[in-house]
Amino acid sequence: MPNTTTTATSTTATSTAATATTAAASAASAASAAAPGKALRRTVRTLRILMALFFALASALPKLLALPSATTVFDAIGAGDWFMYLTGLVELSGAIGLLLPRLAGPAATALIAFLGCAFAVQLTAMHGENAGTPFLFMVPLAVIAWNRRAETAALLRPRPRPRPHR
Repeated sequence: MPNTTTTATSTTATSTAATATTAAASAASAASAAAPGKALRRTVRTLRILMALFFALASALPKLLALPSATTVFDAIGAGDWFMYLTGLVELSGAIGLLLPRLAGPAATALIAFLGCAFAVQLTAMHGENAGTPFLFMVPLAVIAWNRRAETAALLRPRPRPRPHR
């Protein structure tokens, strides 16, 4: 004759294990449902940092320091040093904007427009040399701008004015 206490304990243990497994599975599915949002935020943050580093260090710095690599390009374009410094300041401003979460969307959008102008200049003044390069940088900037579109829209909405006290 089987021991009913052992059977009841075994059934309770199996039931508890099944409940724990179900709870763990639902917790894992909830975590995996939240993980894509978290992974996307991390990816976009990493893109923002990498693009800011590129625009600040590899692109703006040579122009602002008037390194020979930058002056040669602007001499070939026929623009003066003032245009080289202006371009460097625009790139540095965009890099700083990418690092500020509230300004990341507008900064990415402005840098896309800036790169569109760079594409046009490379086609005309540089005879198409490296003309495709700006498009390589437009793609991650477009991802950043799309991801931050809600913050950008909030910046563009008019704020309600306080009513005067009477």
